[in-house]
Amino acid sequence: MSAIVQPEVRVLAAQLPLHLGNTVTLKGWVHNCRKMGNLAFVVLRDRSGMAQCVLEGALADRALENESVVAVTGRVVAAPKAASGVELSVSAVTVISAPTMALPFEINKKELKAGLEAVLDHRVLSLRNPKLHAVFSIQAALAGAFREYLANEGFTQIFTPKIVGTGTEGGANLFPIDYFGEKAFLAQSPQFYKQMMVGAGYERVFEIAPVYRAEEHNTSRHLNEYTSLDVEMGFIDSEEELMALETGLLRHMFGRVGESCAPELALLGVAVPEVGDIAHIPMAEAQAIILRTYGKLSPKGDLDPEGERLLCQYVAEAGKPALVFLTRYPREIRPMYAMPAPEDPTLTASFDLLFNGLEVTTGGQRIHRPEMLIASLRSRGLSPESFGAYLELFQLGMPPHGGFAIGLERLTARLLGLANVREATSFPRDRTRLTP
Repeated sequence: MSAIVQPEVRVLAAQLPLHLGNTVTLKGWVHNCRKMGNLAFVVLRDRSGMAQCVLEGALADRALENESVVAVTGRVVAAPKAASGVELSVSAVTVISAPTMALPFEINKKELKAGLEAVLDHRVLSLRNPKLHAVFSIQAALAGAFREYLANEGFTQIFTPKIVGTGTEGGANLFPIDYFGEKAFLAQSPQFYKQMMVGAGYERVFEIAPVYRAEEHNTSRHLNEYTSLDVEMGFIDSEEELMALETGLLRHMFGRVGESCAPELALLGVAVPEVGDIAHIPMAEAQAIILRTYGKLSPKGDLDPEGERLLCQYVAEAGKPALVFLTRYPREIRPMYAMPAPEDPTLTASFDLLFNGLEVTTGGQRIHRPEMLIASLRSRGLSPESFGAYLELFQLGMPPHGGFAIGLERLTARLLGLANVREATSFPRDRTRLTP
């Protein structure tokens, strides 16, 4: 009977100091290789970080190309000059896979010397750069903290269809698809379905999923596919409860990222803001502030991108983080399901959250009475018959409810000070990009 061969136990780069004096195997990518006499110093990179490996004699003469996938075995020894205080004295090297094409740019520098389009064209390579890699580790932590907080608050995670028969926002900005001979669309929001799940008795629900907007914009703030962090809750008295929930949620998300992503934040030079009370400013007042302080006129009932930036600047100058809830939007620019404001039916019990000059959240209380919802549909030239399954929910009894949606890529970009939301998107889908 042949002996069973035990596989090598792999150690991660970050774990190397725990194995001082032991022989271990590292596996990863060659980040850099420097030859000095009969020595070669190889920096190996894996998911946990980097480790210095020293090759001597014949091993040092081996040509190890940058970005080769390798396995190196050796003894862990003390090295005061190494970043971790240890290094691997290598006794064996196996090249698992080597590049078969020239690298389009160097990725082992602190800053990539490549334009954004080139970076996105070669996304798999660019994401190996430690700084770019850190962006998505932080993004994952944000999404994980979002889920953690809401689960602890009694919310149930849901999973809703992304192929739908009608538009959530009244039919605009939809991607049509052929669904076995019938016309269907990619979902621009899980709005109807998360309301349905509230009405089905779950009361508090959330979802992390892609949404699709067929917008013609080609700007630093727009994507045609992005990840939406959606929340909906029943038995609310007003949209104030939703803004209080999001304030606590962001406080937790930012705090968790600060704890779990300290090395990544340090690499990017980012300090996570402490979320205290967030100012609530009605739209009309916000427009007046911008006009009075900066001489800036705003479009009717809304702020343009410059106005959003100036309002956050105004709030930050008062010594607070650049976070502000914009409230009391006019009905004509909000969706048909937005609840009218109790003091003025031309306004809505809805809000946006601006963060460092950009809208990252839209939310508000929804209409829960069927006759009011039908009237709202008709006032916008929409046929109630086209929303039969949705309206049935309200005819069967629906509690007062509301929710919000956070754009994960925008939130990440604003937190990290990235100039373009595509930098916070692993594989962007914008007006012109379908690959990779």
